Amino acid sequence: MAKILALDSGTTSVRAMVFDERGRELGMCQQEIQQAYPHTGWVEEDPMEIWDKQMRVCAQLLKQLNMEAREIDCIGITNQRETLVAWDRTTGKPIYPAIVWQCRRTEAYCGQLKERGLTEWFQTKTGLIPDAYFSATKAAWVLQYVEGAREMAARGDLLFGTIDTWLIWNATGGKTYATDYSNASRTMLFNIQDLDWDAEILEFFGLSRDNLPQIYESGADYGVVRSDILGAPIPITAVLGDQQSALFGHLCLEKSEAKCTYGTGAFILANIGQKPIASKQGLLTTVAWGYKGRVDYAFEGSIFMAGAVVGWLRDNLGIIRKASDTEAMATSVPSSEGVYFVSTFQGLGAPWWQNGRRASIQGMSRKTNGNHIVRAALESVAYRVRDVVGAMEREMGMPCKTLRADGGMTANHFLMQFQSDILQIPVSTGTEAEVTALGAAYMAGLAGGVWRDAAELAGFVAEAERFYPQISAVAADELYDGWLEAIGISAKEIT
Repeated sequence: MAKILALDSGTTSVRAMVFDERGRELGMCQQEIQQAYPHTGWVEEDPMEIWDKQMRVCAQLLKQLNMEAREIDCIGITNQRETLVAWDRTTGKPIYPAIVWQCRRTEAYCGQLKERGLTEWFQTKTGLIPDAYFSATKAAWVLQYVEGAREMAARGDLLFGTIDTWLIWNATGGKTYATDYSNASRTMLFNIQDLDWDAEILEFFGLSRDNLPQIYESGADYGVVRSDILGAPIPITAVLGDQQSALFGHLCLEKSEAKCTYGTGAFILANIGQKPIASKQGLLTTVAWGYKGRVDYAFEGSIFMAGAVVGWLRDNLGIIRKASDTEAMATSVPSSEGVYFVSTFQGLGAPWWQNGRRASIQGMSRKTNGNHIVRAALESVAYRVRDVVGAMEREMGMPCKTLRADGGMTANHFLMQFQSDILQIPVSTGTEAEVTALGAAYMAGLAGGVWRDAAELAGFVAEAERFYPQISAVAADELYDGWLEAIGISAKEIT
């Protein structure tokens, strides 16, 4: 029986999971990692802690399963994206803490890039817009503010990498310095047309190829984990950024197939086929994955407030005790009675991009009670997903047939049903909660010879529930029109 080890190196925890040749989870171990906030808006992590704990959970899992490392056929890695590590080629030690994707230290610099009219230049090449989210300006910050970094980089002694690259470097004892298309496409240094680091952008930021890893397909030979780490040499055969890995885990392999991960925020990705499309509607274009010469691209839209809306109801408004209370409260009233919860606590993200906007609850009357507000808060998540999915459909010129959903909020049946209603398409949830790790395992197994092709994986998919629209398209549009009015978007902006 084949066994695949998936390393899921997330933002606040690292996990190790083992899957069998039927895609079934055999076990999981997890440990939290610490974040530091040295200044307002700054977020950092210790790269050595990430590496040490990632290997520790692997060892713990093997012990828990009473399994030898030699029983593992291959390893797939999935990771928090955009987070940047800088280390010394000679010593292998970081020269500065990892700058996390959430860190906003380069926000002002990104504003300057936009003011200089460089947004279209970057977007055409990378599919991204200048933002502190991405890795490029983090690297520029290290070169400018970390003592000796620029000189090290000029000598070729300073290495930059995202978390996948950092794990691979350490796991292979420095023999493999590599990343994959999906992670490279989140750096704002990678040309998504040429599938390579962009020479002009590297020069713009004062970088060279010596400072950056080799770029491989997502399913490829990334070297072998040293025998002394886990007890046997194990090949690393796949790397995927976490959101792309979830898309692959849902087997969204064809154009217009889409997934939404409902966590603190919500991440929506749609497969757009084998040609990148420059978005005109506020979406990001990214590489989904590359395998056997085929490269799939995706549109991505991020929603800042999803599960965080429920947290606000609990912690700030105090009208629920726990997240699970929201479903019963929402279904206790037939509708929100015209109430719209505009959850723009962190601005209005894709596809509208209205930064600095205040949140509000609109349309209340004297009959409004806590149940209406809770229902409107859940509905706001579904409306925001329609904002993004609608933009994706307009860009692709074709509808999304089904939305595949994962994440903690999928347990809320009211939200999943309303999501189907407002999108007017089925919403499907799966039985495997850890879809991100599963995607890395699928890719690793394909590249490692466990499975012949992706078609073989289709038989492993087990659907937990499927929600179908229960209201008419006219009713859905009326509700959504009320949402657009609440957020101040005119019909002209959605054509």
